[in-house]
This record gives sequence, structure tokens and C-alpha cells, in this order.
Amino acid sequence: MKITAMTHLGLGRAEDGTLIPRTLPGEDVTLRDDGTAQILVPSADRVAPPCRHFKTCGGCALQHASDSYVAGFKQGIVERALSAHGLTPPFRPLHTSPPQSRRRAKFAGRRTKKGAMVGFHARASDVLVAVPDCQLVTPALVSAIPMLENLTVIAASRRGEIALTVTDSQNGLDVLIDTEQPLTDQLRLDLAVFAQSHGLARLTWNDETLVTINAPSQPFGPATVTPPPGAFLQATRDGEDALRTAVQQIVADSARIVDLFAGSGTFALPMAATAEVLAVEGDAAMMTALDRGWREARGLKRVTTQTRDLFRRPLEPDEFKGFDAVVLDPPRAGAAAQVATLGASGIGRVAMVSCNPVTFARDVAALTADGFTLDWVQVVDQFRWSPHAEVVAQLTRG
Repeated sequence: MKITAMTHLGLGRAEDGTLIPRTLPGEDVTLRDDGTAQILVPSADRVAPPCRHFKTCGGCALQHASDSYVAGFKQGIVERALSAHGLTPPFRPLHTSPPQSRRRAKFAGRRTKKGAMVGFHARASDVLVAVPDCQLVTPALVSAIPMLENLTVIAASRRGEIALTVTDSQNGLDVLIDTEQPLTDQLRLDLAVFAQSHGLARLTWNDETLVTINAPSQPFGPATVTPPPGAFLQATRDGEDALRTAVQQIVADSARIVDLFAGSGTFALPMAATAEVLAVEGDAAMMTALDRGWREARGLKRVTTQTRDLFRRPLEPDEFKGFDAVVLDPPRAGAAAQVATLGASGIGRVAMVSCNPVTFARDVAALTADGFTLDWVQVVDQFRWSPHAEVVAQLTRG
């Protein structure tokens, strides 16, 4: 059968509508008994996967495609989402984060007869795959896998599986254990000793931080911030730098800026080097982390924080008075309510960041209906070898 297209999830679509993973448009394939594709005529864009685990691991979807194909595929997703609203803006060159740059990973851990296994699940399966040579995450995360296996022996029940979210920070690894195992006094003591002996920066059990040996800090421009356990963080430092550079170009001449869905200060704190910033975010712990980072930094202009649910209580048009620009970086659901009041305000410059091309296009279209011009768009691919993409755009009016 012939593969005629690729879906937005990175699946090849055959002429009869069958969805076949790890195939590319133009290829002739046949299905094996296990449902995997045998490539009869490969695409010119097919490459050898750079990771030996790709065949079995479900962590990556597009290692079989050339970088140039993936770049065109991801930009095409954004272009189609915008064109559905009649928008055809110019695109800046796509930026792709390098291999081994993902600074956070959510591993699965399971006890075995010989000890434990830590890795990722196979595609659409609960089968666990060991990934000792993963090419996606930072070397610090790969080298931590044996330690995580030891941690799994301590923290997991004999039959249950635990999730281990591990973040590479300036002061060591920040580990969050998500488990249904009850936390006993003995387990609490054992885990504290474990964290100390393995030099972990912080160890958290579900919602309780058990020990912080060194603050697992992240640099946000001239400030240093310790995000709450599991808090949102851009996937790679490289991608974060690309997004920050674009955002700062958009708001470069602004004296007062509103940063909406500000997180722990990814954009707010770097912008405070030259502008006063109002940072608004629904998570109080992230607002506290941002505020502390600002207070401990030197030479920054004033940053004011406000904890506020922007879905239920967006900033009203009059609250934007006196500000020169807005940075908007909502979660995947987008920011429909906030965009409506922003469009009715007097703001003339917006830097919009999004991880969802569909809601991004919807929100941008609403702003253009209120008089904004979509000046340019840039795709930042920090989710390498996946179908996901980050977008940053400049909108101006007046």
C-alpha cells in the first residue's frame, strides 16, 4: 500500500485511510503480522534512526525522518492551522534543539525479580523499555538511570509502577516520585538517606518534598529561580533561549510589560533587565518562586506578581492601561477568555507563545479580528523527534 500523507500526530496515512506509525509519505509498505510496517519502497526522507532504542521505545515518533522533513512537517502543521482562519503570515527560520538536550523526563519504574527497570513505555503499550543509550535527554538524565533503578527498589511496590519525573538543574537532579505506595516513617528516612548519598538536589514524594539538599535552580536571564516540584519548565534550555530571544525582540522598546501565564519567570525575569513587569499566573507556588528569584537578583527593574486564574478571571481591558506590551504563553487550552479582553484593551504589541498550533491559531485569529496584524511566526522545535512544536509570534496594531 502507498503512504499518501502524515497526520498531525506523526502517523503515516495509507490510501485506504489506514494509519501506520513510522512511515513517510510516498513510501510503499506492507503490514507484517504484528501490525508494523515493512518498507518496500522507502522515501528519500527516510534516515537511519539515531537511537538504538527507537524500534521498541515509544518516547520518540519521528527518528526515521530527516531533520529537513520534520522541520517542514512541523511548520506545515502551524501553517495549516493558521490558514484555516485565513491567516498566511511570514515565517522566520525554524529553530530545532539538538539531541540530548531535553532537561526533564518522566520515566517509569518497575520492580523486577533481579532488581528494577526504569525506562519509557513502548508505543501505545504498558510494556516498559529500558533506554540506557537514550539520545533525547541530557547525559545527566541518562547517567541517572541506574540510580533511579535503585530508587525504584525502595519506592515501588512489588506489583505497582511508579513515575519518576527527573529534571536536570544547576545544582543536581530534581526527582519527583509519583506513586500509590504509602509513605511510612521508615521509608521517609530511607529516602532522605538515599537522596543524600546520591547527591540529589531535591527529592519529592507525590506532593511532599522530603529533602532539599541543594536548591534545584534554573537560570532565567540574570535571575536564578527554584521552580516548585514538577512545575512547568520549557523542555530544553536551547529552546527556552530561542523563545526568550524572540520574545525580547518583540517587546524590546517597552518600558512596562504584562506577562500572562508567567510560570516561574521564564520571560518575566529576563525582561525585567530593561522593563517593569507585571507577572500573572494561576499557580501560587510558581508566583512565590518567581518573586523570590527577582528579590535575590541584582539590577532588575520592578517585578510585581499576581496569583490569578486567567481562565476564569482574565485581566480586564482597563487593567492593561499604562502597559506597552503583553507576553502571552498559555497552556495547550489556549487563552480564549484572556484574548477577548486583551483585544478590547489599548495594548498595541503582543508576543504570543504556544505549544498548541490549533489554539494558537484560534487566539491569533481573535486578535486579528480586533485590529492586530500577525507580523511573523517562528516554530521552535524543542520536542525533537515528536510531532509537537512550540510557536512564537509577533502581533501589533495602532
